[in-house]
Amino acid sequence: MRRLSLVAAVLFATSLSGAPSHAQSGPFAPLAGNWSGGGTVNLEDGSTERIRCRAKYAPYGPAMEMTLTCASDAYKFILSANVQAAGSAITGTWSEASRNISGSLQGRGGGGNFEVVASAAGFNANIALRTSGNRQSVAMRADSQFRAANISMSR
Repeated sequence: MRRLSLVAAVLFATSLSGAPSHAQSGPFAPLAGNWSGGGTVNLEDGSTERIRCRAKYAPYGPAMEMTLTCASDAYKFILSANVQAAGSAITGTWSEASRNISGSLQGRGGGGNFEVVASAAGFNANIALRTSGNRQSVAMRADSQFRAANISMSR
């Protein structure tokens, strides 16, 4: 269960990151590119695990498709998301096929900086994404078995 929650949180956080872009304009353009990095995940039992991630993002106008692959020493998952911007409002969906889970996301932001909530059945996570040039940080907080994650990526 704790890994399922981790998957949901990490998926959403990276759904706002970036890969090769079909268009270089729009709210997700600063995120375009291939990103990689790592960080830590904190779980309800107090344990901390290191995590490594690779992301591929394709922004096009006010929308973006993405794929995220993350792994620790114990597991691996592949997440997909589609996000849409209308002004500073962000909405979208995400899924993780191997665990058959999916959910929605909503929030606000632009210019590479976003504050969003990722939701699935019995799970909510607050995610803050900050991008500056070729560096990106993702901070997630949840009130489930997955408590927090801090990830740094670069392209």
